[in-house]
Parts: sequence; C-alpha cells; structure tokens
Amino acid sequence: QVQLEESGGGLVQAGGSLKLSCAASGRTFSSYAVGWFRQAPGKDREFVGAISWSGGRTYYADSVKGRFTISRDNAKKMVYLQMNSLKPEDTAVYYCAASPHGAQAMGASASGDYWGKGTLVTVSL
Repeated sequence: QVQLEESGGGLVQAGGSLKLSCAASGRTFSSYAVGWFRQAPGKDREFVGAISWSGGRTYYADSVKGRFTISRDNAKKMVYLQMNSLKPEDTAVYYCAASPHGAQAMGASASGDYWGKGTLVTVSL
C-alpha cells in the first residue's frame, strides 16, 4: 500500500511558477507510476501528467505540455510537479496518485489506485 501527501500549493500570479511535491510512504513506492491530476471548481477531475516507476517516461496533457514537468526521486520517495508559465485556468486542487499499471495507463484511464488529499493552486491575473 502507498500513502501520498501533496504540498507546495498556494497563490501565484499568472506567468509565475510553482513546484508541487508528493511525498510517499510504503515499501513498494518505487514500483508504482505516479500521476498528477487536478480538479477545478465545478469541473471534473482531469489528468495533468504521469511519470513511470523509473522516471524514464513521462506523459502530459496537451493543456500543460511544455509548461509542466514531472520528476521523481525514488530514494527520497518524492515526486514533483514543476509548473511554469501558469495561467488562471490552471487554478485547481492538485492531487497525486499512484498506480501499478503504468504511467501511460494512468493518462488513458485518468485514474490511480492510491490518492493524496490534494493541494490548492490559485493563479491570479
């Protein structure tokens, strides 16, 4: 089993940057793909991006491609989401999730087996 906790959310101006962290616990964390998802007020949860268990492959939603970067440090049991050139439409609660089914599958299914509680990102004009 994997437990996840996000941090790093906050208020940032449009065009700014923010780095989210996802801290994991559990002995098998390094064998899980990790994805980032977000949910804006009144909208469905959407896939942001995911990283393979090794960190060798990443996948991103078109809406964030070129602006967001996911990385991981298995030794520290951490996954990061670097967000640059933020836009007001990026405002949402951001969640990290872990899945044994692979990063590409997380993007295709927009799902994960284990979830954090989320961290709020607000991008102002």
